[in-house]
Amino acid sequence: MLANMMHRVGHDLARATAIASVSAFLSTSTHAQSGRQEVPGYLPKDWAIDILSILPPPPEWGTAALAEDESANRADLQLRGTLRWGLASEDADLSFPNVASTFSCALQAPITQQYTPNLLHLLERTLTDASNATNVAKEHYHRRRPFLINDEPICTPDWQDTLSKNGSYPSGHASIGWTWALLLTEIRPDRSAAVLRRGREFGESRLVCNVHWLSDVVESRLIASATFARLLAEPEFVADLKLAEKELDMVRSQGLLPSRDCAAESAALEVQPERAP
Repeated sequence: MLANMMHRVGHDLARATAIASVSAFLSTSTHAQSGRQEVPGYLPKDWAIDILSILPPPPEWGTAALAEDESANRADLQLRGTLRWGLASEDADLSFPNVASTFSCALQAPITQQYTPNLLHLLERTLTDASNATNVAKEHYHRRRPFLINDEPICTPDWQDTLSKNGSYPSGHASIGWTWALLLTEIRPDRSAAVLRRGREFGESRLVCNVHWLSDVVESRLIASATFARLLAEPEFVADLKLAEKELDMVRSQGLLPSRDCAAESAALEVQPERAP
């Protein structure tokens, strides 16, 4: 009930902002969708990188790249109602502390306020940085999302009106997931394979939800990599990264269990779309 109320508040706030200013709406849309209040990131919103100079434009109509996007979308639509659809719905929720546990199974450690408060803080601040990094391109291209083309359901119907006004390219969620994957592999390189896989699947949940195209998700990893590289130049981020690493080392030494049902997550991730080779 509380989660639904938070989603509705975020939805209503986003609509009001859109009426007042489209640009302002675009800059806050990810946070409105999740119902969370924006926490300041480590980077200024206008941090110095020309995203449009490194990000290719989205596929144009009639191209092979667009055909690949459409083929992937048709395949992912077949997952509606499966375990993977349920996990994608969970991945859509960026509210804290819920989303912070996304990588708990991949790390084989709990991610909670009780055991890893510094890591929780690090993830929340970098969520803002990763989300902000996509806004320029979203506003510039304002690509239409799949559900506006195929008229099929999405896994978060309460956000449909909000998402329809927000550009699809690139994916903010996927950028967040990949930024987190990169910073967590820095902390726990021994778990890098599992962490990177979960980061990829977190982004691909947006395909399952029918709110992004394949190219939206793939290209968001480029922005996430640029964001992470820039974060490594911030002394405050590096200091917090080290604190989070010490927390995870302590959690590991105590043999504490993940804060999620890893068997259920693993079962959901085994459900994959049958995409054309």
